[in-house]
Amino acid sequence: MASNVHAADTGAGQTSPVATDSIVLGMGCFWGAEKRMSEIPGVVDVESGYAGGDKARVGYREILNDEQAIRRGALNERNHAEVIKVTFDPAKVSLKTILIKFWENHDPTQGDRQGNDVGSNYRSVIYYHDDAQKAVALETRDAYQAALTRAGRGTITTEIAPLRNYNTAEEYHQDYLKKNPNGYCGLGGTGVAYPGSDQAASAPAPQLVAADLNADRQLIVFEAHDCPFCAQFKKDVLADWRSPVPVVATLNPNPPKGWTLEKALFATPTIVLFEQGKEVSRYTGYNGDKDRFWKWLGFHLLTPEQQKIAFEQGTERPGTGSHLDEKRPGTFVDPITGAPLFRSDTKFNSGTGWPSFFNPLPGAIELREDNAYGMHRVEVISASSGIHLGHVFDDGPPPTGKRYCINGDVLNFVPD
Repeated sequence: MASNVHAADTGAGQTSPVATDSIVLGMGCFWGAEKRMSEIPGVVDVESGYAGGDKARVGYREILNDEQAIRRGALNERNHAEVIKVTFDPAKVSLKTILIKFWENHDPTQGDRQGNDVGSNYRSVIYYHDDAQKAVALETRDAYQAALTRAGRGTITTEIAPLRNYNTAEEYHQDYLKKNPNGYCGLGGTGVAYPGSDQAASAPAPQLVAADLNADRQLIVFEAHDCPFCAQFKKDVLADWRSPVPVVATLNPNPPKGWTLEKALFATPTIVLFEQGKEVSRYTGYNGDKDRFWKWLGFHLLTPEQQKIAFEQGTERPGTGSHLDEKRPGTFVDPITGAPLFRSDTKFNSGTGWPSFFNPLPGAIELREDNAYGMHRVEVISASSGIHLGHVFDDGPPPTGKRYCINGDVLNFVPD
């Protein structure tokens, strides 16, 4: 592949040719790779494609089908890898800088996989077009291998070979994460910096220490630099965290020593629930849907009976729920988020068999029309988690005249 020529704006409404170069890289799924590499100053264009396989022409569906056939032993060919063609201006950024970013922004030690994506089509690759590019690829590989070895990481498996059979990917794959921001950012690789790299984003964050965490049940939020969805999750969820489960955030993609992930991380933010140092469940991707996150956590915190009330608008039998006779000064809170809902001094004996209140705390609940079962009622929902609490009626005592009839099993009580 020879150097290309792109037009550059001279500032007077005219353009002048700019000599560019390009190299083809594979970092697993090309969506995140395209986004990461396009952020490098001096990169002119990043295109998603397929390369390195035996077939001259392929498409997305074909390489997936070929991979399945290869695994079954029905096809004896080398499959294409998902790749990106990085076109850059050598006057503004060197190939070495681009390859440093390549090494730092994925895990090149995983063989035929990258994170959750498994198969030879997700292998790590550098496809060069001349001996000069090959030399830089080998030089940076050896330097990064030394850094990985010092950090206790494995051996680089990246395929470094001449480019062959490059195919441009379908249009819907180009700039995919710009068109479809699915609530996550690509994870920044192993956390091991290339020797001499001065980029803050590539500096490894300190690994969490198990002794500082809750061994019984702990949430860890795995984040990345320059991840807007991580910032949004912090603002929407973490900023006012009162859930009974302790939570901690980290920029290091590894769990504490002695703790185990079920599978490799591939995107951020990823929120992992650990119990006794082992992953129980994970939530990957956040796009502002707080109710979806709390529902995920609620399925691990609530009993089946509580889940039926919280998520299926169920109702406990009268006289059977919790807190019916609770009279101590204190606050009734959401069982998932820990957010305050009602104060005990607004609780009264309605004689209905459910805990009843005449006033919620400001901003604690939301009301929704409920026409189920042929009745017209007003549903009471927790504003923090979105779970169903009960209903509100107009037959309560002064000063509000309201009766917030709440299922006791979806309340936690915190005494003063």
